[in-house]
Amino acid sequence: MTKGLICLLTVFCLNSLNAQDLVLAKLRSETSRNIKKDTDTANWNWKHGGLFNLNVAQSSLSNWAAGGDNFNMNINSFFNYYAFYKKERQSWDNNLDVNLGFVQSTSQGGRKNDDRFDLLSKYGYKMDTVGKWYLSGLFNFRSQLFDGYSFSGNKATFTSSFFAPAYMIISAGLDYKPNKDFSVFFSPLTSRTTLVLNKSLSNQGKYGVDSGSMVKRETGLFVTVNYNKVIATNITYRGRADFFSNYYDKPENVNLYMTNLFTFKINKYFSATYSLDLIYDDKIRIFGPLKKSPGLQTKSIIGIGYSRNLAVKKKVIVAKPKQAPLTSGE
Repeated sequence: MTKGLICLLTVFCLNSLNAQDLVLAKLRSETSRNIKKDTDTANWNWKHGGLFNLNVAQSSLSNWAAGGDNFNMNINSFFNYYAFYKKERQSWDNNLDVNLGFVQSTSQGGRKNDDRFDLLSKYGYKMDTVGKWYLSGLFNFRSQLFDGYSFSGNKATFTSSFFAPAYMIISAGLDYKPNKDFSVFFSPLTSRTTLVLNKSLSNQGKYGVDSGSMVKRETGLFVTVNYNKVIATNITYRGRADFFSNYYDKPENVNLYMTNLFTFKINKYFSATYSLDLIYDDKIRIFGPLKKSPGLQTKSIIGIGYSRNLAVKKKVIVAKPKQAPLTSGE
């Protein structure tokens, strides 16, 4: 009886030691394995970033027989910042663009050649979990920061200022997003407000407001198309086109506002850019002998300079936890 009990105890102890060895081996395997932690799994739903670009060009002449300005400098800057929110069926896109440009020359002095402030905010709720259509609301505000002048020879004529003009759009409709690069927003019910808060300009009835009035309100159809694409490794494109038709005043004369920006990355800090802006507004009469006709406004700028990407990249953290302490029985 005693010998049998001793044999049973011996077998039990051996089995226990073997099981402990298996547990320790598994612990070593688990603690030595790298763990990848993706911040996408964290509890935040915002994506934000942007772009800053500064282009400078300068030329000077001395005793130059072919002629030209003795000094010329051109400075253009572009700032963009975006904040996108997405959670389940909700989507909220916010985008800010600021453009500033300045030219200084010996013969013509200093004047601006670019000035724009553009804020766009669009909120949408996906109509079904797997679809591409959103019920959306949109707000857009666009104006400039400094006084603007038109020039005939060396004579300057005051034409614009801060909030003169300014355009505000409030809209509700459908937003189609087939992918992350492209979207089309369509609204049959849109309020468009034109502000000319400078008294001298409003008294002239500039930018479609009635003479002496500072506000012009319109209701109509609004469509905006946005497209952002990485064309090649170092080439990107950002484009937007807005169309508005006033139901109550010549709806066939559709207003157009379009921006295009190509960025050609040279290296980490420098890039070349080409921007093209197109505007057509039937109420802005600046063409013809008497300046009484509307026309297509165009602006294009080419530059090479400093470029900084402000995008916040999501980091993947590779963590290797400390090895679990070993028992004295190892």
